[in-house]
Amino acid sequence: MVQKKKIPKFRRPNYGRTSCSSIKGNWRKPLGVDNKKRIHKKFMGCSPAVGYRQDLRIRGMHPSGVHEVLVENMTQLAACKDVVVRIAGGVGAKAKAKLMAKAAEMKLRVLNPQ
Repeated sequence: MVQKKKIPKFRRPNYGRTSCSSIKGNWRKPLGVDNKKRIHKKFMGCSPAVGYRQDLRIRGMHPSGVHEVLVENMTQLAACKDVVVRIAGGVGAKAKAKLMAKAAEMKLRVLNPQ
C-alpha cells in the first residue's frame, strides 16, 4: 500500500460564512487587494502550494502500489504491462466488454468493471 501525504481541502475565501452562503467550496485564486487569504492569514485556511505535491516516487500511483493507466481502446490496452487499468467513461458497453476480456487474458486488474 502506498501511503500518500494528507492534503487539506483548499476552499475559496469566505467559504462557510453564513452571510456568504452562495460561495461554493471549489478553489479560486484570491485576487482582491484587501483579501486576507491572498496575504496568507492563517485563520483563512490553506492555499495550494508546491510543497503539497506527493513524492516523485509515488506520484500518480494507485493506493495499491502500482501505476494506474486510463485506457480508451485496444491499442492502449496492448501497451500496458504491470499496471492497473481504468477504462474511460466514454467507452461504450460493447467495447468495454471486449476490453474487459482482453484485460482478463493479459491478467490486468480493471478498477471500474461495472
